[in-house]
Amino acid sequence: MATSTFAPAALTADSSGATSAPHTGPKLDHSLHPAGRWIFLAVLIGGLAYAGVSIAFDTAQVGESLAGGAFAFLALALLIALGFEFVNGFHDTANAVATVIYTHSMPAPLAVVWSGFFNFLGVMLSSGAVAYSIVTLLPVDLILNVGSVGGFAMIFALLLAAIVWNLATWAAGLPNSSSHALIGSILGVGLANQLINGVADGTSGVDMVQVWKVLSALAFSPLVGFVGALLLLLVMKRFLRDQKLYEAPKGQTPPPRGIRALLIGTCTAVSFAHGSNDGQKGMGLIMLILIGCAPTAYALNRTMRESAMPAFVQTAQSASAAYRAHADGTPVDVGTARAQVTQALKAKHVADPVIYGALATLSDDVSSRIESYGSLGKVPAAATPNLRNDMYLVLDTTKLIAADTSAQSRFTAQEITTLKSYDSGLEQGTRYIPTWVKVTVALALGLGTMVGWKRIVVTVGERIGKTHLTYGMGASAELVAAATILLAVRYGMPVSTTHILSSGVAGASVANGAGLQRRTVMNMALAWVMTLPVAMLLSGGLYWLLLMLAHSLGY
Repeated sequence: MATSTFAPAALTADSSGATSAPHTGPKLDHSLHPAGRWIFLAVLIGGLAYAGVSIAFDTAQVGESLAGGAFAFLALALLIALGFEFVNGFHDTANAVATVIYTHSMPAPLAVVWSGFFNFLGVMLSSGAVAYSIVTLLPVDLILNVGSVGGFAMIFALLLAAIVWNLATWAAGLPNSSSHALIGSILGVGLANQLINGVADGTSGVDMVQVWKVLSALAFSPLVGFVGALLLLLVMKRFLRDQKLYEAPKGQTPPPRGIRALLIGTCTAVSFAHGSNDGQKGMGLIMLILIGCAPTAYALNRTMRESAMPAFVQTAQSASAAYRAHADGTPVDVGTARAQVTQALKAKHVADPVIYGALATLSDDVSSRIESYGSLGKVPAAATPNLRNDMYLVLDTTKLIAADTSAQSRFTAQEITTLKSYDSGLEQGTRYIPTWVKVTVALALGLGTMVGWKRIVVTVGERIGKTHLTYGMGASAELVAAATILLAVRYGMPVSTTHILSSGVAGASVANGAGLQRRTVMNMALAWVMTLPVAMLLSGGLYWLLLMLAHSLGY
């Protein structure tokens, strides 16, 4: 790591005995009040207890009983998933507070608590779209059989691999991306799954279209952060002439009130945006864990109103008619249709009259079963997994068809509208996040923000640019980061808070006429390049080891 150019002791003496000016670095060694430790522990225990009580209530409500071993296994899986979000909090959110700490806008203890609270709000108000964009990267067969040994090995492997890499980069003080690590872990599991099963085309284990979409967002976002912050600071210098905005802090003096409000506002925006995007990444995986361990309670959205069912059934029947109008005319049974759609979804080749016919058969079966039950809340336990899997197959295949230009040329505009409406109903029935999951993830992310933040804060605040962070540099970097992340949330794209904000600090440093600390930038770039292959190797290796262990134990 490069040595800080502006964080010596408060007063230093040169060789001539003259005393230099006081340093402008913040105080980062505040001790936590004993009451704070107790509050932290109480919130942590309360959140875990709330999750346990919610699971017990949800399963009892549908008559699904979990044996002691199954409940312990579920608890372990949830602890690992929440552990990922906790590490994400102190690893990634430190980026949000670095600017307010290094400009003395807020003392460090208050800044991390403030950021943790707005991370919590961001998670609670999130839509869940990003959560399921992560899930769609996983192999189809593992999603459909998430309760199997392979399904659980997949979840454990990818979460543990992401946590290990996050902790390794945190120990080195590198602002690495938790999103990047998680996606690399997912790719590693998918490829390992295909290689273990002896399929020649290893990439068919993951949705490569979705992978490139997500990776392109991860690759493009640092460029947006760098260029956006650079241009914004230049524009600010052109139109906002208050020179105090472009000065470094003097001693430990806070900035003027207006500038301080601006910096606290941008920190708040980045914290909220981080929660609304990164907080969702563990949600989808937690839902897979719940579906695998307690399918009756969580495989379907049993809170969906019964009054909404007739409209859904009508839409399903209309979608089925649209598919049948473009099918090859050869009817198939439900089992054959299920196999055909599963294979088409794995291969991502859905623009086929045979598949349209299979979708018509599955859609008819789904609508007739839901109509006979009256609502998703009344679906019997034995029928829940099959109905959920069929709805999942139809949902993801319909999404591909609605987005396929060749399919759009075959279907009329009205039919495409019907398919999208059907898609929305299927999504509402299968892709939902219970409130207690949001609360526990929000607590994990918020509490994680308050732990271990110092290493990353020092890197962002001291070791990217060669000069001290000015008020304008901090504001421009955080404004660009918040806007980019919130835009990504709007389109359900997982992006990296770390990459965007650290790149924004670098761009603002360049715009301010300061150089970059080459060693730190090179280390960050190396971590960015290494994350994907290392996470893939870790998760793929862990997946194989867990499968071997399970098989040796007779599972």
